[in-house]
Amino acid sequence: MAPVTDLATRRPALRAVLGHPAYRYLVAGTTVTALGNAITPVALAFAVLELGGSATELGLVVAIFAAAEVVTIMFGGVLGDRVSRRLMMRGSATATAVTQTVMAVSLIGGWATIPMIAAIGMLNGCLGALSGPSSQAMTRQTVPAAELADAVALRRLSSQTAQVLGFAVAGMLVAAFGPGWAIGVDALTFAVAALCFGRIDVSGAVRAGADDASDEGSGAAAEGAAARRSMFGDLREGAREVLRHTWLWLLIGQALLYHLFYGGVQGVLGPVVVKDRWTEAAWGWALAALMAGFILGGLISLRWRPRRGLLVGTATLSLTAAFPLAMALSDSLVVLLAGAALHGFGLEIFSVNWDLSIQQNVAEEKLSRVYAFDMVGSFVARPLGLVLAGPVSALVGMAPWLVIVGCVMGGTALLSTLLPSVRRLERRAT
Repeated sequence: MAPVTDLATRRPALRAVLGHPAYRYLVAGTTVTALGNAITPVALAFAVLELGGSATELGLVVAIFAAAEVVTIMFGGVLGDRVSRRLMMRGSATATAVTQTVMAVSLIGGWATIPMIAAIGMLNGCLGALSGPSSQAMTRQTVPAAELADAVALRRLSSQTAQVLGFAVAGMLVAAFGPGWAIGVDALTFAVAALCFGRIDVSGAVRAGADDASDEGSGAAAEGAAARRSMFGDLREGAREVLRHTWLWLLIGQALLYHLFYGGVQGVLGPVVVKDRWTEAAWGWALAALMAGFILGGLISLRWRPRRGLLVGTATLSLTAAFPLAMALSDSLVVLLAGAALHGFGLEIFSVNWDLSIQQNVAEEKLSRVYAFDMVGSFVARPLGLVLAGPVSALVGMAPWLVIVGCVMGGTALLSTLLPSVRRLERRAT
């Protein structure tokens, strides 16, 4: 395991990363979007509840959004490797700004319904899924290989910091102005992000990897080859790339279990449990503590470069069990916030090392498709978890179900550290 480096030695490297205009616009766009997206889940949950919806109906609304993402994301991965990733990101952000504005106006005007919210949510899920793989793959196109680790960590840290701010004010915005105005803020952030993504130019950049394609694809030859391939042919090629890396498909499977169980906790049960035990604002504070844990993990990731980063990250992923266990076993708000912070810290250490492992070990021309498989594999079971969270918790009890969820989350992460492919993968020197 590599020793911790002094932060002063990292500052010149971080300045070098921010010296690339394309990277700055990418980070600015994703950061402002993260701010708005942190507000929306809180606002959406209480909007459904204010319209008379139950925990089960809230689960269905969130599940529809998640299902739309899963269905669409593979197309986003293929398109991200075929056409301009910048175009995918800008178009998605512009369209989402419009749909979020419609939802905000309907809530403010008092003519929103739960089916309408679900329909707009489904459309937003599709739009986000189309651009998600392109956004993830774009980092490597904006910086040289030697700066990739700093770029990955700094981008995630910036987004998580914005989400902390969003979660911190979400409950207060909803309480003071109502969910419609809070969602309106998200619409504005997507409009700003669209402007930022439109300014990204990687045509002359020195990117991370010798075989990198440009933002417009791999040139005329690559476009011709893409035209001759079928959508399913591209997906098969992406699947082969995933299956070629044992650690990749095994940890995607572990993530499937994580989201199957935890998705219903954050999307459905959490707001209900915390509101009943404390206040609406307390759920926003809990999510802010979660994001504070993300920031701490991101700061440490800027300094700490473990040689076997994927192993270290998978081990710290077990800390995510602390959040549902705190909801189940404690009446103390301090314990709840501590559990949320531990969850965020462990997940961020894992996420930085996971993202870097993909960026360093997957070919550029397949990167969007691999990220699409990662996202689908991770979230394909989440809609089911969201739908079942209300009925299952009603059957076995909220607290017992939260304990089961915590044990599954922590246990599967620890079991994953025993996998040889996870234990042996090493970070590439930069």
